[in-house]
Amino acid sequence: MTQTTMNRRTLIAAGGAGLMAAAFGAPTLAQELSDEDKALIAKATAYIQGLSNAKGRFVQTDPRGVTTQGTLWLQRPGKARFEYDGPNGLLVVSNGNNVNIFDSRLKTFESYPLSRTPLALLLAREVRLDRGVKITSVRKLADGFTIVAQDAKRQTLSRLEMNFSSAPELIGWTISDVKGGQTRVRLSGLDKVGAIDPKLFVLTDPRRRTGKPATG
Repeated sequence: MTQTTMNRRTLIAAGGAGLMAAAFGAPTLAQELSDEDKALIAKATAYIQGLSNAKGRFVQTDPRGVTTQGTLWLQRPGKARFEYDGPNGLLVVSNGNNVNIFDSRLKTFESYPLSRTPLALLLAREVRLDRGVKITSVRKLADGFTIVAQDAKRQTLSRLEMNFSSAPELIGWTISDVKGGQTRVRLSGLDKVGAIDPKLFVLTDPRRRTGKPATG
């Protein structure tokens, strides 16, 4: 498996229930969280729910320490585009139903149901961090807080840690895979924007076309 393939699989990691349970064990029940924890969860939920159209930059560090970066567009609910810079040649696009990945360097195209990826937590129409996911912990930081979550249905292989500033604003996340590897995404300049070209969230297999592959 190539390094690029490892990067993208970690970003949108998907898999079965048994592996997740074996990796992380039984999650902590939401009612065991403190009132302060619940208040932070409510703040984060309100922030994400209010994040409709947004654009920013991201820096991704994979389990081997390899760093890549690019531009991120969000159009909630359901849509996102990660456009990696330079020779990486990678596009990850959620169209609301599926997450499609095209690697222009390797000439590969893959598609996964959005519901089976960690992106589903961020892109849901109604963000309810107290339903559908298990909040295993809330960690307070000097300049913000981290919410650690798993899918309540245990459809994904990964544990998702969402990092927020005190404002709060989403400043990144960490996905831990079944083998303990971590992919960290750090956001910068994630700002609300006006209308986004809907073509940015359309990605079909460009290998089936003639001429130069389309990327949007």
